[in-house]
Amino acid sequence: MVQTVLIIDLDVHQGNGTAAIFKGNKSVFTFSMHGKDNYPFHKEESDLDVPLENGMKDEPYLTLLKNNLEKILDQVRPDFIFYLCGVDVLGTDKLGKLNLTEEGCKQRDSLIFNMSKSLRIPVACAMGGGYSPKISDIVNAHCNTIRSAQRIFF
Repeated sequence: MVQTVLIIDLDVHQGNGTAAIFKGNKSVFTFSMHGKDNYPFHKEESDLDVPLENGMKDEPYLTLLKNNLEKILDQVRPDFIFYLCGVDVLGTDKLGKLNLTEEGCKQRDSLIFNMSKSLRIPVACAMGGGYSPKISDIVNAHCNTIRSAQRIFF
């Protein structure tokens, strides 16, 4: 039985929908790392929001993610994780304003999946975002998410 859900929203846009829907619901913890200067311009209040500066690269992004996730997982102790893995964080994205590489996205996904597996917390992911002019950048990043999950769980 699931008592506590952690929503990890790593789309470049704030997880304003989940923040609004689950506001005040103690059984769902909403965590959003998103572009500070990106849509929506009026942000909802998640349980934890980490606004990111334009142009953020892999290393500081991954460090912030790892540090915040370790704290959240220790404090919240969720029974289930719902992970929104947007690829509009890529530097090639025309709307994202961040500067992650394809490798950085792979590391992000692996971090989530490895933490989930090591703590024996089931995780479901949903693809999101992706507005790169080259559709292959979007497809490759989404495929890498699936490859990461397959490598870690199977």
